[in-house]
Amino acid sequence: MSREVWKAGNMLYPLPAVMVSCQRPEEKPNIITVAWTGTICSSPAMVSISVRPERYSYDIIRETGEFVINLTTEKLARATDFCGVRSGRDVDKFAQMHLTAGKSAYVTAPLIEESPVNIECRVDKVLELGSHHMFVAEVLGVDVDEAFLDEKGKFQLNKAGLMVYSHGEYFGLGKKIGKFGYSVRKKK
Repeated sequence: MSREVWKAGNMLYPLPAVMVSCQRPEEKPNIITVAWTGTICSSPAMVSISVRPERYSYDIIRETGEFVINLTTEKLARATDFCGVRSGRDVDKFAQMHLTAGKSAYVTAPLIEESPVNIECRVDKVLELGSHHMFVAEVLGVDVDEAFLDEKGKFQLNKAGLMVYSHGEYFGLGKKIGKFGYSVRKKK
């Protein structure tokens, strides 16, 4: 198999395509789509999002010190894309995409009610890294859509129709191929 060597770049795909909601006091809420996001610590629960400083949401998050990460689904694909290519300076994204700004439990930024999971975050620090600045944040609470709880109360996130972003395109998640630890489990 032959290989080509390319210049340094980001090719770590697929990534979650999330909608991040934020709001200044007394202003309309806003949404930015982010693919540069991830878990960075489990205890305490911490996440990161990376945002270009020229984006409208950047100053809102920097000033308020909070945001909500809203997981996206195939049903939210159009809204996810729209919120990534339109600026909140020019358009009310909640209104345009017919999304519902719900009340968060721990932050004043709204959550997106149509999302199966909303992760309420408080900024711990901002790392100015280059084209993007990384907001390192503590997770204060997680809101989940009860429609995905089974009869025993177990959250069935994989039934939500989650989507991912890969090299400029959106994809629905495919079939299950294993479970954590399946490669070393003893067969019955």
